[in-house]
Amino acid sequence: MVAFFKKKFIIPIVAAAFLFVGTSFKDDFFEIAKQIEIFTTLFKAVNTNYVDETNPGDLMDKAIKSMLASLDPYTVYFNEQDVLNFKINNTGEYTGIGALITRKADRLIIKEQYKDYPADKAGLKAGDEIIQIGDVLIADFKDDASQLLKGAKNTKIAIKYLRQGKTNTTDIVLDEVDIKSVPFFGMIDAKTGYIVLAHFSRKASAETQAALEQLKRDGATQIVLDLRGNPGGLLNEAVNICNLFVPKNEVIVTTKSRIEKHNNTYKTTKEPIDTQIPLAILVNGRSASASEIVSGALQDLDRAVVLGSRSFGKGLVQRSVDLTYGTQLKVTISRYYTPSGRCIQALDYAHKDKNGVATKTDSKNFNAFKTRKGRTVYDGGGVMPDIELDETKLSAITNALLKNDGIFDYATSYYYKNPNLGTQIPTITDADYNSFKQFLKTNKITFDTETEVALKNTLAAAKKEKIDETITSEYQQLLNALEKSETTLLDKNQKEIKNLILEELIKRYQYQEGLYQYYLKNNSEIKKAVGVLNNQTEYKSILKM
Repeated sequence: MVAFFKKKFIIPIVAAAFLFVGTSFKDDFFEIAKQIEIFTTLFKAVNTNYVDETNPGDLMDKAIKSMLASLDPYTVYFNEQDVLNFKINNTGEYTGIGALITRKADRLIIKEQYKDYPADKAGLKAGDEIIQIGDVLIADFKDDASQLLKGAKNTKIAIKYLRQGKTNTTDIVLDEVDIKSVPFFGMIDAKTGYIVLAHFSRKASAETQAALEQLKRDGATQIVLDLRGNPGGLLNEAVNICNLFVPKNEVIVTTKSRIEKHNNTYKTTKEPIDTQIPLAILVNGRSASASEIVSGALQDLDRAVVLGSRSFGKGLVQRSVDLTYGTQLKVTISRYYTPSGRCIQALDYAHKDKNGVATKTDSKNFNAFKTRKGRTVYDGGGVMPDIELDETKLSAITNALLKNDGIFDYATSYYYKNPNLGTQIPTITDADYNSFKQFLKTNKITFDTETEVALKNTLAAAKKEKIDETITSEYQQLLNALEKSETTLLDKNQKEIKNLILEELIKRYQYQEGLYQYYLKNNSEIKKAVGVLNNQTEYKSILKM
């Protein structure tokens, strides 16, 4: 009985301490103490009196995460299991299977296996569905199943998986996995180096520097830095990467907060590698946070030409705070500002609409700032490239295909129908594209666009109100019209969808490295970046050199 009550009371006490730390900077300490006491007594009352057995840990986990969700999506609580994943993202190192895995409903799917890591050595491939890990059936395991694939180095784990409808088994031997921030670099041509910066872990600047120095030894006299799809990471690493191209003591980013100690100015601290080498940076709508610090700062300092589409628009800074019992809080502590003084945050989480959705800054309300040489740049909605490229913008129908795995699933089917291509680059013909459209129909892959979701919700509401029979005909007509419209959009955006199918297939046959090798000679955004670098008159004109 004593142990029971210890279990019941220990988490409210921890919660009280956590809430006190998180709000100790507020002026009204009486109100804080009052709310903590209310919460503690409520938590105790629920756990003591609820009709069914409760799990205090689960209740607290949900309570904390729901509370933080009302602030912004970046202020997050990590329980003991979450902490490991967070550390992996920051260090790039862990012991595991070396694969990108996603869970959809009760299915655990291999999205990509990394070359020569445990999953790859065990024969697992993209599209495989893991159905059992050891003695645990995935369908019955409601927690984070990826935790079952972690452990000490050389641990052997039995796996059962589905591939194209057939059940297979294999053993995976866990090993150290090093996720590189720079997964690829190489020469595009005799004078142009290419660096892919995928994320900002603690090794990001060191890996970028090593790549830059090697490319210069290989003869590179100009550089394309690819930040497309880079979601960000450590702020200090962003500053250090800028430092490769700008002098010591240059202001890269400033953070501002209501709390004085979080107001900081970050300057470059080392001698640069090369302040003169022409530099082009590629960004898109999935380039965020630290990616925007690098591209925004080098744009403000007139040190690089930025190409692509407007970046994501995350101008908020988080810090990790260690809590009790191995848990952590990642909390938004400040906003960051590029050298010109602009904050590129796109969403205002302090002002939400009636549905609780953060409002987006209207482009009419963007503020103008000046780069070092007087070029006009704007805040409020991500980094706007100096040269916009339509290729980096995806249509709504394409985004839907990526979200619902239509392209991914088709690539899996194609791969097993054409298993012997090896290093040969597939050609996506019109016949293949028609096969793709038929695949979507046969497998009933829905697009779940906003219009389609709204239409389905309308029917669901009609069924609840028992009026669906009176609108069935009209509903079917609207659905048919929508499907016809989606078919038209598939044809209209055929080129970009074909490109994404091809890219997914190249990864199946040649891993990620093969895709980057393909990019060197065939990616249109990279070609345009090289074109700007080759035309020094245009390059200098953009930067007002």
